[in-house]
Formats: sequence, C-alpha cells, structure tokens
Amino acid sequence: MTKQSTFRVKLAEQPANTDPVLTTLASTTQRNQADDVSKRLIELRDWLADDLYDLEVDLGSVVTDPGKDLAWKAVQYLLHKAGKRVRPICTLLAARMGERAFDEDVKQVAIAAELVHSATLLHDDVIDQGEERRGHPTARMVYGNSASVLGGDHLLVDALRRVNGADPRLVSSLLDVISQMVHAEALQLDMRNCFRPDRGLYQEVVHGKTAALFQWALEAGALLGDLNERQINLLSDVGINLGMTFQLVDDKLDLCGDPTETGKDTCLDLREGKLTWPMILAAERSPELLLRLRQYASAVDEPTQSDAKSLVEAIAATGAIEATHERAADFADKALKSLRQLPDGPSRSALKAVIHTALERSR
Repeated sequence: MTKQSTFRVKLAEQPANTDPVLTTLASTTQRNQADDVSKRLIELRDWLADDLYDLEVDLGSVVTDPGKDLAWKAVQYLLHKAGKRVRPICTLLAARMGERAFDEDVKQVAIAAELVHSATLLHDDVIDQGEERRGHPTARMVYGNSASVLGGDHLLVDALRRVNGADPRLVSSLLDVISQMVHAEALQLDMRNCFRPDRGLYQEVVHGKTAALFQWALEAGALLGDLNERQINLLSDVGINLGMTFQLVDDKLDLCGDPTETGKDTCLDLREGKLTWPMILAAERSPELLLRLRQYASAVDEPTQSDAKSLVEAIAATGAIEATHERAADFADKALKSLRQLPDGPSRSALKAVIHTALERSR
C-alpha cells in the first residue's frame, strides 16, 4: 500500500460553523490575555454571525457535485478543513466600513479571496512536499500531487469567475495578485537548497506570496463599499502591513510553533532552505551559522529531528526568533496607524482585533 493510499480517507460532512474567524480570534486573544480585544470580538459575534454563516455555507458548497473529477475532490477535502478565513473577513469588514451589507456580490468577492488563498495552499504543499495541513494529511497525500495541482487551478478559475460576475472592475487587479504570487513562488523555488540571506529578496517574496492578497481583499471590499480614494489607500496599507505581520509570525512558528496547534509540519521552511526572517537574521549574526544553514539546505539525505532541533536552538541563541516577533510587531503597528485614520465603528474595531491576533497567534 502506498503512502497516499494509506492516508486516503472518506471526507465526513462537517456542520457549518457560524463564526470560525471570530471564534479563532477570540480564543487566541484570550490565551494571550488581550482582554479588551477579546471582549470586542465576543461582542462582534452577534453582529457578524449571519454573514459568517453564509460565508461558510457557500465555501462548503463550492464543490457540490459528487461526480466531479479527482481534482475537485482535492479542493473539497481542503475547504472542509476550516481555516481562519481572515482574507474574506477582511473583504467583508472593508465593505461594511462603507455601510454596504454582506450582499451577494460582496460575498462572492470574499469567497474569491479565500479560494485564491486555498489554491496557493494546494500548490505549495506539492512544491514543498508538505504532509500535514490544518492538523490533517495534506490533499496531495490523500489524492496525489497531480490532483492537488489541478485542484488549485480549478480554484483560481472559479475565483476569477466569481469576481467577474460580482464586479468586473476587480478582475484585472486579482490577475495581478495571482501573477505576483506565481512570481514569488518561482523566486522561492530558485532559492531552494541554496540558502542565501537576502533581505530584499525576502521582502519581494513575502509581498507577492502573502501581503498582496491581504491588500487586495481589503481594497476590493473598500471599493465595493464605495469608500473614497484616501480610505481605499489606507486600507491598502493595512493589508500590506497585516500580510507582513502574518508572514513573519509564520516564519517564527515554523521554528518554534507547536505542531498540535499550527496543524503543519514543523521546520518545513528550514528543511527546504527557504528564506525566512529568523534565518536571515541568524545568518547575519553568525557566519558559522550561515555555513550550517547552507549545509542543512543542500544536504542530500533527509536531516534528522535532532539535526533540526540543534539548528533551531542555534538560531534561537542568536536572538533571531525574538527579533522576528519584534519586526512583526513593527508591521502590526504600521497597520494600526493606518487603521486609526479610518472611520471609527465596529468594522474598524474588528480589523484592529484581526491585526492583534495576527501578531499574537500560535497557529
């Protein structure tokens, strides 16, 4: 029996969660004793409950035909493993800031943001040979690499169709975001197994892979909410800085996160020789560590867990992990600074909580 067939499982139907995003955010802020933010999130649950329920129902029905091909089954498998849904919630909140209800067009654009993100997960797990995602075997482990790649392609086409049907003005900008994502992934692939600590290259990759979609999700919601140009630009800044915060925390969690909470393979970035911020800092601070990181990334044999543990300890000893969190906090502060210039109200409060949680999350 192959490893893939061992992991092949029957997908069980899951009940729709009325507030997966705010539930996750509230629990995170409570764990980190951010009482004020947590209180606001709990209050916002009732305000957004119907919208979030509709979002989950529609995401759950992206694949409804049991006769769909294997690639669509890979899509269904991933979408039923509920994520944080942060990108669509950004679209929802930006539109609400302009006092636009979560109508059908807003919902379709919000769903498109999540589908593009999900497409990148399906593709990334194939490229990175990931075995675990959201606490479960990755779609490629269940349905194979080819089905996962084609599933991601299905989602990108589906997302573009939804956006075109909702507001054709947004199609061109979403195509630009997808292009940036592909370019960033290609840059990252070029660096595989040859670790090079390059801050500029890191910034380019993170902007394309992560920040650009956060930026688009908020800009799209702002446009749908008929906000003015200044407000759209401010939300654009929020999105870029939120995305940078999110990725820097991901970089940190790859090294020191609890896999039972992150739901992902640990030290995957380290094994792939990916350019992450703590590794860049550690290499800058220790020439000896730079050599070790390069040797680790280019090793022919699979490194052992003890090898990974030793290297993580060496990186931590340079203070790079703490410094990465501090840099994430700097980007979160920039996002909050832009957010404070936007109209006060529940949407701004919710986005503030999203930023805080992106910084303090453990998964």
